[in-house]
Amino acid sequence: MLEPPAIDKPGLRERKKAKTRAVIQEHALRLFREQGYGATTVEQIADAAEVSPSTFFRYFGTKEDVVAYDAFDPLLIEAWQAQPAELGPIQALRNALHVVFDNVPPEQTAEMMSRGRLLYSEPELRNAAINELVRSSQMMVDELATRLGRSPEELELRVFTGALIGAMLGGFLPTILREPEADFTELVDRALDFLEKGMPL
Repeated sequence: MLEPPAIDKPGLRERKKAKTRAVIQEHALRLFREQGYGATTVEQIADAAEVSPSTFFRYFGTKEDVVAYDAFDPLLIEAWQAQPAELGPIQALRNALHVVFDNVPPEQTAEMMSRGRLLYSEPELRNAAINELVRSSQMMVDELATRLGRSPEELELRVFTGALIGAMLGGFLPTILREPEADFTELVDRALDFLEKGMPL
């Protein structure tokens, strides 16, 4: 069973909740691989994870949510927040990526890639993929606004965040869709470096 990733140790209750969420997601992804997303029911996922359907819905509002949920997002934001204030936002984000992903066990990376492939290739999950992208973008907008002392409503801040998201997707999507053996952190690092240099072509 894959343990949820962690940078530091949260409280016992939070750790138990994170572990239950990770167990449910792990069994859901396994069933989706074995029998297909559309053929898998919430009841089957709950049974495999040894929880009740009502417990499933306490952690995930829908079957789509169990695929869309990314346990790494809050860790990445936390690591980004921890970077020195004098660093520019792109370099701070690059550092945070390495803090979170450099020591992730291979099996967790494989599980993350499996989830990403399902999310971005399954037609039934298209809306969930879009909603997850919007949610991640808002998290980054809020962090940038705090980091730079700006309003999250500023157009320029949102455009800058969109460029960051685009750079990260540029490195991440080829890894999950076409090149599963590629080092996605290296590709995202290169993409952010390209963005930081003004994207010269």
